[in-house]
Amino acid sequence: MADSRPSTPHVDRVISKIVVPSEQSMVALLGSRDEILRTVERVLISDVHVRGNEITLTGSAKDNALGVLLFEQLLALLDKGQPLTADAVERSLGMLQQAEGRPAEVLSLNILSNRGRTIRPKTVNQKRYVEAIDAHTIVFGIGPAGTGKTYLAMAKAVQALQAKQVNRIILTRPAVEAGERLGFLPGTLNDKIDPYLRPLYDALHDMLDPESIPRLMAAGTIEVAPLGYMRGRTLNDAYIILDEAQNTTAEQMKMFLTRLGFGSKIVVTGDVTQVDLPGGATSGLRVVREILDGIEDVHFATLTSQDVVRHKLVGKIVDAYEQYDADNAQTGPRRAPGRRDDAKRSR
Repeated sequence: MADSRPSTPHVDRVISKIVVPSEQSMVALLGSRDEILRTVERVLISDVHVRGNEITLTGSAKDNALGVLLFEQLLALLDKGQPLTADAVERSLGMLQQAEGRPAEVLSLNILSNRGRTIRPKTVNQKRYVEAIDAHTIVFGIGPAGTGKTYLAMAKAVQALQAKQVNRIILTRPAVEAGERLGFLPGTLNDKIDPYLRPLYDALHDMLDPESIPRLMAAGTIEVAPLGYMRGRTLNDAYIILDEAQNTTAEQMKMFLTRLGFGSKIVVTGDVTQVDLPGGATSGLRVVREILDGIEDVHFATLTSQDVVRHKLVGKIVDAYEQYDADNAQTGPRRAPGRRDDAKRSR
């Protein structure tokens, strides 16, 4: 198969060597069946050769320097007890290319472990988001789908509960479509609102033993409820997460934020590009930043398509929609290429 990587002029090619300290480290660095090595060879422009405990990079001085940094960070991850994956290699290289800090520090920040699975940030912005949650009482996590806004906030909530920093977790979402459709759905009120809260239940099952969740919910230690249930309450010693906050009105956002009691923390998450409010109502998440900007102990964390941790295609989809919206804002809606006008075709 042809190599699609950019070629480096022969006159610029130099050799850089990395000595791996032990045979065990080399085995872990290469990965099972050389999976990690093949990923490194694919993402680096320099040629990579391994012999014994020595890695040789051949390419331009700049490309070799990037390769050396990458291997140093991968070895640092191994020193911290973190297993290497192809995803970790690609994310590490991305951080180094953008000069966004040390990948080993980002990818080794463990938040929560359950049933052999560890939840940790995977990008620099995610790490900053998690650190902001530790440092502030109210944090807004704003960004597109798949950036871990809610998932990381919930992991921090469970961590806080297990560390006895709070007495309970309250998870809430606005049930936007429920206003008009609840009366037509079968079952009790809880049955009707359950589909809107299901994503929160799914995340909980990743973070806690499933058999413990009904007990914690029955005791009120964990509460999952629609936003309307928050009205009139003062929430003390609680970790409160408002998800899908782009679908709150300005009045609902104010109502929610003023539920904050002593010893509590609030995390608000949402995507301002996916507002589903009826009748063109203004999203409370869109205006809250200018309202609360500059208030101490309130932090706004922004995540982008570069922080998407789902399938790689999700990030590309997010970017494509942002570009489409930007183009339409200037020129008006465009018809998809290759489509004919239906009216003309029917004549």
